[in-house]
Amino acid sequence: MSLLPRWFETQPFERQVVVLAVVLDPIGFTAGYLLAPELGVEPILGGVYGLIAASLPLSLLVMREASAN
Repeated sequence: MSLLPRWFETQPFERQVVVLAVVLDPIGFTAGYLLAPELGVEPILGGVYGLIAASLPLSLLVMREASAN
């Protein structure tokens, strides 16, 4: 088993949110920006869609934390 998921779970909630945002937002924007022309959308709009898609794991983490309390 990898140490990264275990390390992530031991971090405070605030740090988990920041780590997910720092890692997933650039990936989501870049993927959306690069895939947009293939889908017939302007690249900048694809970047925005990628940011929205990348925020899904962050939203799930917040909902999980809220249900635990």
